[in-house]
Amino acid sequence: MISIKNIFSPVVKFSLVCAILLFNQGQAQEITGTELLNKAIAYHDPGNNYDTFKNTLVITTQTPDGKERKSTMKIDATAQNFELKTARNDKEVLYQITNDSVQFTLDGKSSFTDEEAKAYNLTKARAIFMKNYYTYLYGLPMKLKDSGTIIDPVVERKNFMGKEYLVLAVKYEEGAGKDAWFFYFDPKTYALKVYQFYHDQTKNDGEYILLSEEEELSGIKIPKVRAWYLNKDEKYLATDTLSKI
Repeated sequence: MISIKNIFSPVVKFSLVCAILLFNQGQAQEITGTELLNKAIAYHDPGNNYDTFKNTLVITTQTPDGKERKSTMKIDATAQNFELKTARNDKEVLYQITNDSVQFTLDGKSSFTDEEAKAYNLTKARAIFMKNYYTYLYGLPMKLKDSGTIIDPVVERKNFMGKEYLVLAVKYEEGAGKDAWFFYFDPKTYALKVYQFYHDQTKNDGEYILLSEEEELSGIKIPKVRAWYLNKDEKYLATDTLSKI
């Protein structure tokens, strides 16, 4: 009688081990970073409308102390126009950017004192920062095609808060950004569900943002609700809710 432990020759055993290792590797790396990003963009922007996006977004921000702030953002990608109207303390601040030209109004007035400009941060640097901030967050994942973005070719499967995701790691070239970002996608639909950033991963600083629901604007599926938390202690910071005009 042939013993079951001797049924395979050393060569066959070696081949089986190699096959198992290759299978496991294939399971772990079933898709590259670029492929995942392309699939995610195909889900969120199936009609390739991002480069010609023109619409108005209303964002309501709620904080743990019960305060609420509403901001209205207008984007016309073709004309390179960006407009943000928001409340700051007791005033309404409006930033308008067309190409490199920046204009401000404070409660509808285009003239204000130096003290008011300082108090309400009416500077070109601030206006450009706000434009970059909002267009980055609400332009994801399409914004990950921007120059200076370094896409990690290795995609990981991770369990985060009880759910499994495909995770894309992103860094930026010098001058484009300093933080390390991680984007969590639904493994079936490739919808963006979570993103996370660190200034310094060794310190577990930075934040993670949970995304839920969707609003479709100009043919693009944009996450509707964004809940912000600290990485370090999972402290809740705020929730942004998107709505249409």
